Amino acid sequence: MTVTKMSWRPTYRSSKFRNVYGKVANREHCFEGIPITKNVHDNHFCAVNAKFLAIVTESSGGGSFVVIPVTQFGRIEPHYPKVCGHQGNVLDIKWNPFHDNIIASCSEDSSVRIWEIPDEGLRRNLTEPVLELYGHSRRVGLIEWHPTTSGILFSAGYDYKILIWNLEIGEPVKMIDCHTDVILCMSFNTEGSLLATSCKDKKLRVIEPRSGKVLQQEANFKNHKVNRVVFLGNMKRLLTTGVSRWNTRQIALWDQEDLSMPIIEEEIDGLSGLLFPFYDADTHMLYLAGKGDGNIRYYEITQEKPYLQYLMEFRSPAPQKGLGVMPKHGLDVGACEVFRFYKLVTLKGLVEPISMIVPRRSETYQEDIYPMTPGTEPALSVDEWLSGINRGPVLMSLKEGYNRPNKLVFKAPVKEKKGGVVNGIDLLENVPPRTENELLRMFFRQQDELRRLKDELTQKDIKIRQLELELNNLRNSPNINNNNNSSSSSSSNGSSI
Repeated sequence: MTVTKMSWRPTYRSSKFRNVYGKVANREHCFEGIPITKNVHDNHFCAVNAKFLAIVTESSGGGSFVVIPVTQFGRIEPHYPKVCGHQGNVLDIKWNPFHDNIIASCSEDSSVRIWEIPDEGLRRNLTEPVLELYGHSRRVGLIEWHPTTSGILFSAGYDYKILIWNLEIGEPVKMIDCHTDVILCMSFNTEGSLLATSCKDKKLRVIEPRSGKVLQQEANFKNHKVNRVVFLGNMKRLLTTGVSRWNTRQIALWDQEDLSMPIIEEEIDGLSGLLFPFYDADTHMLYLAGKGDGNIRYYEITQEKPYLQYLMEFRSPAPQKGLGVMPKHGLDVGACEVFRFYKLVTLKGLVEPISMIVPRRSETYQEDIYPMTPGTEPALSVDEWLSGINRGPVLMSLKEGYNRPNKLVFKAPVKEKKGGVVNGIDLLENVPPRTENELLRMFFRQQDELRRLKDELTQKDIKIRQLELELNNLRNSPNINNNNNSSSSSSSNGSSI
């Protein structure tokens, strides 16, 4: 007689992350006195890696951000050096995942710029980027580095286009032109072979980035209006945050190969701020942070039902403007830290580190909460990725040598022109403005250009007059006349002899 076991699932599921708690850094380990930007663009305005913390700041006459070594805590002096080469507000900043000194920024001035930060940090204002990338006809709102290739950068502009930049030549190599409105979010799967986007046209897309082909598209947003999207590692799932038809904040889980219906939808609360999702593929934990409120909820994600297991909520009275996330190799494994946020508190000019910690009594290395994780070495060269090769990230252990220096060197190409042609389309062609603000911005930009050209002409006219006067003075100089007379008389004497 065969005995069949009954499948039984307890209502409460035990988890090693059930008691994870958020620990705010002491005041002496925070960063104070930072004029955090008041821009209302829905980005984090913050980027962090194992060496530096970068924050977009409030500035006049262009965009700027500060770069502070992560160990330089305390109050930042008012005249602390800035990265300030953009002509418009900086809208997004991202560190190169394979080179701690290289950061990309994008701005309302329609450009993307690559900056190299010295090892010791900035001693004076940095105004010259190592690379300027011009290709968008409107402001650029989002940038993302490719997760396995060091020299590939994606940028999304208000011209509804995504450009793929090859930084080894400083030119765009592909333009993805399938969106009909502003792109809100970009997210890659683990190996970077798929790109998920959310857009104001109310469509969620899964795109093959090298061909630009849309593999999956969902337009049925009757119950869930998507704002942000994130790939859930290698689970072949997507998670989106957005609002329901009753304007409550909610999250939805999707199968990346079938976006016709979400697997599950879950309402969070009735607040209005944007929900930012953060996913940790090593622990399968999802963090949800609301813009404008101080709470961070966290869940564990599983392949089987109930898919989303609520764990706990970190609460704080101070509202967050944005959040930076420390890469895994920058965490304190000795304290069982599995995630670290850098929270921007605009009203106080404060950046507050928040560590998510698994409470463990043992002080030895905890293998079960620190599996092999994507490291600081690229898996592919630019040419390999562009030729169609896919490869997962190069993994590293956090047990030993996780702070080893990276030997990768960034070499910027020599560039003459500002612009490019992709797929036979001139990326800098004039696009008619769609709104009154865009028309005014274009008008003022053209006025500035005319003023600059007039100044150049005036300066050249003055230079020409100066040169003409100098030439006339030389011709009428008495020394020249005496020399001419003496030479003519000596020649006549010679002939008489």
